[in-house]
Amino acid sequence: MTAEGTGGLAEHGFAGFASPADVVRGLAEIGYLADEAIATTVFLAQALGKPLLVEGPAGVGKTELAKAVAAATGAELIRLQCYEGLDEARALYEFNYKKQLLAIQAAPGDQGWQRTHDDIFSEEFLLERPLLAAIRRTGPTVLLIDEADKADVEVEGLLLEVLSDFQVTIPELGTVSATRRPFVVITSNAARELSEALKRRCLYLYLTYPEPEREREIVLSQVPGIEAALAEQLVRTVGTLRELEVKKAPSIAETVDWARTLLALGLDELDEDAVARTLGVVLKHASDQERAVKELGLRG
Repeated sequence: MTAEGTGGLAEHGFAGFASPADVVRGLAEIGYLADEAIATTVFLAQALGKPLLVEGPAGVGKTELAKAVAAATGAELIRLQCYEGLDEARALYEFNYKKQLLAIQAAPGDQGWQRTHDDIFSEEFLLERPLLAAIRRTGPTVLLIDEADKADVEVEGLLLEVLSDFQVTIPELGTVSATRRPFVVITSNAARELSEALKRRCLYLYLTYPEPEREREIVLSQVPGIEAALAEQLVRTVGTLRELEVKKAPSIAETVDWARTLLALGLDELDEDAVARTLGVVLKHASDQERAVKELGLRG
């Protein structure tokens, strides 16, 4: 790794789309149907070099959007999955302490400590984590910071520092500056409010469950061979399930899974019996299934 004191950060390091319409076309080619709001926000995040904060309930396609952008542009996807207890070592970098200990034990007895110190705090012993990996890449990169609301507040401070300048200072090695700005997507299920400081640095996109017509288009594009009438019936039923007071509303991916399930079973109609037999594909809690059986008048 080359450590530099200051770096000239490429202002437009990610240039995958020529226009919002190009976003729609590019994402559609790999199976992600983006509406005008999604396409415009993705294009502007790229054009302005700003992180894209995508917020909304679980299962509406936030993570899939980042994956789709990477696939459509040929960029490498680097993912930082956030969770409670995530720290700087797991998000940014750490040194391989076991390997360092072995190197210390193997060092010649007459070698001074400073020489040993310099040897063990070198590139050879560095373990890069997602944030550092994204900064160091020279090719097109999509950095997905997934479910940021699950991480502790302290992690937001780290994100602010990294995303403001796209550089990292490693005391033993110097400052590493990005030569090509990654396209950054931060997702949140809104389990807790993210800081205003982080939001100010991002473009914001709120995703919710799509309108029935668009979800029907998604099903038809993702499940070859399904009849349009069955897709429409399935989407309408999923919409009804989402309106119930359930612990986990069906995601778009689960709608697609349900469509594939019906095809696998050779069913061409989503009647009461078919719903009862396959309800576990879309509702993953016993209490949710019980509520659906009761509310929809199914045979338990």
